[in-house]
Amino acid sequence: MNLEPYDERDGMKVWLSRDETDRVIDAVADDARTLVELGLRCGLRCSEAVGVAPEHVVDTGIGPTLRVVESVAKFGKYREAPVPTDLAARIEAVDRVRDAPRDEPVVEFSQRTADRRVAQLRDRLADETGDEHWRHLEFHDFRRTWATLLAGREEVDPLVVCDWGGWDDLETFLDHYRGAYSPEVQRRERETVDWL
Repeated sequence: MNLEPYDERDGMKVWLSRDETDRVIDAVADDARTLVELGLRCGLRCSEAVGVAPEHVVDTGIGPTLRVVESVAKFGKYREAPVPTDLAARIEAVDRVRDAPRDEPVVEFSQRTADRRVAQLRDRLADETGDEHWRHLEFHDFRRTWATLLAGREEVDPLVVCDWGGWDDLETFLDHYRGAYSPEVQRRERETVDWL
């Protein structure tokens, strides 16, 4: 876990490693799992994640894709981001078993409740691990982690990450999201140095 103080408010920005990301997903309650994965696996903001409906998941030339439509995107900015196959299948399964229109969100609670669920999750992880750094975790850190893991660990072109994440320019992405390198990238780079 990498931390960095916010410039304009109290608290810390958090970047999770791949193992920590998996730990969060494994620890989250079933009714909040889709919400958390929309942040950690698709880079959505909390306000966007609570608005995702089955109609937003489509199969495109790049595979399953999540359409972040104007009504839920920040500043009404449309974008498309890849969605993991298992998450896309879960969203479609919800649509098949419920009696609701395809445009109704799959997450059944508000942004405020979503933030409370993340707070409960982070406190539980801090208690279970004895690592107080977990107490800094917020929903937006899921988006930050997603972007950093893609550009760093997975070596996705940063301009593609900008496109998927909806950033207008590389500078904004690098200044506010890329931040610290993931532990996996640091370990990989350290292994290139023969005297370390």
